[in-house]
Amino acid sequence: MAALAAVTLLSLTACATDEPGGGPGGGSTSAAGSGTGEQSKFFVQADYDAELALLGATPTGPADKPWEQMLNPTMVDTTTFRKAGPHKLCFSNAALNNPWRQVGFKTMQAEVAAQGSRISEFVHVDAEGKDQKQIADINDLLGKGCDALIVSPNTTATLTPAVEAACKAGLPVVVFDRGVSTKCPVTFINPIGGYGFGHVGAEFVSQKIKPGGKVLALRILPGVDVLETRWSAAKVAFDKAKVDVVGVEFTDGDPAKTKKIVDDYLQRYGTIDGVWMDAGAVAVAAVEAFQDAGKPVPPINGEDQLDFLKVWKDKGLTAIAPTYPTYQWRTPVIAALRILDGQQVANPWKLPQPTITQDNLDRYLDPGMPPLHYAMCGCTDLPGYPQRWK
Repeated sequence: MAALAAVTLLSLTACATDEPGGGPGGGSTSAAGSGTGEQSKFFVQADYDAELALLGATPTGPADKPWEQMLNPTMVDTTTFRKAGPHKLCFSNAALNNPWRQVGFKTMQAEVAAQGSRISEFVHVDAEGKDQKQIADINDLLGKGCDALIVSPNTTATLTPAVEAACKAGLPVVVFDRGVSTKCPVTFINPIGGYGFGHVGAEFVSQKIKPGGKVLALRILPGVDVLETRWSAAKVAFDKAKVDVVGVEFTDGDPAKTKKIVDDYLQRYGTIDGVWMDAGAVAVAAVEAFQDAGKPVPPINGEDQLDFLKVWKDKGLTAIAPTYPTYQWRTPVIAALRILDGQQVANPWKLPQPTITQDNLDRYLDPGMPPLHYAMCGCTDLPGYPQRWK
């Protein structure tokens, strides 16, 4: 997130794409000049350009259903997958170990319920943030009589062969949230993506500070495409703005670790002029670290998690929230059913990716929902709202 937000985030075995440095938190990336280091191996200039162009694109589809909207779609034929229902849908999930994914999965379950008799069975398997378990899960699902397979990959490269094996088995595969390095799925669904998220946050932070200002970049974990591209786009923006990125640190989605990193940098530099984050789950922890140190909270980006939006409002922060909407968890179910009906679907299926700003902040604040709920759930019209999400 996008996505990916977490209070306790998954632990991955993937290696970082940035070389570790010697910052106070023990995991920084540093280089002479801007401090952003080498560009990630995940960075693709054409994809970056395309995503930034999509930030201004007008979506097609129902105005009140952004989870069904498409940005500049290319439609693909699915008649070979047409099949009489009701259907058994199977879902291989990377993890359920952070609030973003928990909110998203509740939204997906509610979408399944809303489809009624069209779905005879919905099978969900949780990989618990482990690549090898997800590979085994997918292999197991291939023998379970699934009519369609939905996959949210744990990591990009490692899960690609398992997705390819599912495609070769003749199943229509729908990948969403995180991608894989193969074109075999019928569609890949996600919002505009990591480049758009990273660019929006970094542009905001850069514009709110002077050239040469000290920025601390807080990342969740390496090796996930949407997170790597968030950082890739932020690097471009920070290099262009000539700010001084004094550290690029992995927090593991741990609030205590986040506070320690921020405190270490404040002790070392005295002042931090901006904070950029590749996911917003620990944004409140970062804010609290400045407050505990008696320092003003600098311009910062978070995400649409309600605890951050509330702190932003209550403390009058200079902030922005690029989003990786959890309403995207509805779309794979809708897409799978359309494919099994032989209807055309977009590939890729790019969803809108709204940004929360000072001007529209009040629209997304909902004091009746839990602090770890996500404002972009797109769930208010689904069965069980609001109780299912509390």
